[in-house]
Amino acid sequence: MREYKILAPTAILGYGFPEKSFVKGIEKNPDLIAVDAGSVDPGPYYLGSGKSFTDRNSVKRDLEYMLVAAKEHNIPVAIGSAGGSGAKTHLDWNIEIIEEIMEENNLDLKVVVIDSQLSKSYLMDKYKEGDITPLFPTPPLTEEDLSQSTNIVGQIGVEPFIEAFKMGADVVLAGRAYDPAVFAALPIMKGYDPGISLHLGKILECASIAASPGSGRDCMLGTLGEDYFILEPMGDTRKCTTDSVAAHSLYEKTNPYKLPGPGGLLDLTDTVYEQLDETRVKVKGSKFVPSEKYTIKLEGAKLVGKRTISIAGVRDPIMIEQISHILEEVKEQVQDNFSGKNYEYHLTFHIYGKNGVMGSLEPVKNPVHELGIVIDVVAQEKVIADTICSFVRSTLLHFGYPNRKATAGNLAFPYSPSDISVGDVYQFSVHHLLENIDPVEIFTIKWLNEYQKGAL
Repeated sequence: MREYKILAPTAILGYGFPEKSFVKGIEKNPDLIAVDAGSVDPGPYYLGSGKSFTDRNSVKRDLEYMLVAAKEHNIPVAIGSAGGSGAKTHLDWNIEIIEEIMEENNLDLKVVVIDSQLSKSYLMDKYKEGDITPLFPTPPLTEEDLSQSTNIVGQIGVEPFIEAFKMGADVVLAGRAYDPAVFAALPIMKGYDPGISLHLGKILECASIAASPGSGRDCMLGTLGEDYFILEPMGDTRKCTTDSVAAHSLYEKTNPYKLPGPGGLLDLTDTVYEQLDETRVKVKGSKFVPSEKYTIKLEGAKLVGKRTISIAGVRDPIMIEQISHILEEVKEQVQDNFSGKNYEYHLTFHIYGKNGVMGSLEPVKNPVHELGIVIDVVAQEKVIADTICSFVRSTLLHFGYPNRKATAGNLAFPYSPSDISVGDVYQFSVHHLLENIDPVEIFTIKWLNEYQKGAL
């Protein structure tokens, strides 16, 4: 079995890559260019609102390099989680960019589109049949969660990509996808081992983050053999080591050896990492274990209100020493002041310099000389969020605490206006498994022109 090469230009489409690294990767004659275009890491806003967390100009820049090279060298392209979150609006947004690039560069490419957004009526039927189960620690799904979610997507496995490439696609553009599937589908279709292919995909989806020094905006080349794969960074200043590759294999996993995904799990119990030379690492022994039931992950988000924030700094050591008590007092004064209004709101203080990142899990308890405080108010209506935030800010600004020496304000504001309306707030409402499905039939797979006709 000949070696099969996959070029991963960047960790997320739109994050960029050095032109020199990309050219070097193309000179290696890859059999596939693949890229993951999204993530749930930026939070529920982007899935719920249908907006991309990646910049349009940056996405177009990356795609133009990829599509022009693909046409010139006859290399297929796979793109997963289009538009950042992979809902239909994100998919349409990404299609528009591809069409611009094809027109501006006179590219004739056969594009297949995989839509991963699932209808609420279909999911409601599956819910009533008991085919939707929670992912720990998510609570069981409710009908309210389904009905209030603005977008719900299913995480595509390798099978829809394989179907699209069997249709003869030059480019496959997919909605929300299991990250490794974007890289592993075509090799699996061509007979390469699923475990080795998926493990390679797990690493390539982050491009050169698995190198040393790591970077999400530099190219990585993966080479598949019959029972192994080899990783080689394309950046001149980077190298893969057994430590960097093995460490990245633990990335985003609750279990160091097993990674569940659509249709089964990736088992790294017997995986071996070998340093081939200064920059390349060879990996063997990874296995794919099919599950008894084929399941996919569902992701959905719903609108929960409006957010207003105020950002302030505190430098007084006397106030800093009492800050937890002071903020509790402020919360009580807010409740007292608006007790007759029946306002529904959620008030949070994010205290940077004192457990602002890890909260109660923070192991370091060293005293600090200054704090950054984010007053965070979420309410159903913008006017209520504005009102509560304004009152909290002014109350904290002039709060009198024991041994206070200053008679001016307690807070320093870096911005004017001090209160900032952030807008819509979404939360993840669906984070569950869907079972008893056909992994291909559940998704819409169409040629680009047929997909567009269906949207009219």
